[in-house]
Amino acid sequence: MNPFVQLVKDLSGRIGSGFSSINQNDPSKVAYVRNLEREMKSQNALDVPFDELNVVVFDLETTGFFPYKGDQILSFGAVKVEGTEILREKTFYSLVSSEAEPSEEIEQLTGITKEMIMNADPLRDVLKRFYDFIKHDVLVAHHASHEKQFMDHATWLGLKKKFQHRIVDTSFLTKIAHQELVSLDECCEHYCIVNEQRHHALYDALATAELWVKCIHEVKELGFTNLQDVYTHLATQK
Repeated sequence: MNPFVQLVKDLSGRIGSGFSSINQNDPSKVAYVRNLEREMKSQNALDVPFDELNVVVFDLETTGFFPYKGDQILSFGAVKVEGTEILREKTFYSLVSSEAEPSEEIEQLTGITKEMIMNADPLRDVLKRFYDFIKHDVLVAHHASHEKQFMDHATWLGLKKKFQHRIVDTSFLTKIAHQELVSLDECCEHYCIVNEQRHHALYDALATAELWVKCIHEVKELGFTNLQDVYTHLATQK
């Protein structure tokens, strides 16, 4: 059996049998293993060499952090990346109409006003266009749990379908060589990435795409050839 698959099965088995080997009071470790378990489901993407891996790097601006408590998506931004080439001519951006008006704080942060979203397309239409844009490509986001939660909720709410795309978190790559880097701002500063408009979904996606490419170059120099190498390494560090 693939050693990564066996490792994750062993870890998840311990979780399921009473957390005998993993501290049940440490939700971050439990969530980490659960995420690795999800990554195990599609081995094709894990095995593809980085130079041949096609992804869509995306970002969401939202009214808050909790979709199941009423927070909603305000905008989608995305860009395609083939291997280590950012296809800047292949981007996606859309505002989303929302019943939840952005707070004054969110307006100041994102520049998105209630007037702007009043005339935006409904979630269902934006999701259809977004899925048509990404096709079956792997998705990439920075600290992807935020995007994952909102995509889970929005896909069911808007399309009555389960969100099934893989999302790769860029922070998994930064952990390999630079464990001290956390936020997108910190990563951009470290890698000298210019983000033209922070908290704008498209510009954040473009900055994250640059981060993704720079991280791929670094992990390749360290001997990692694909995502499976990365996840196997991170799993053994836990």
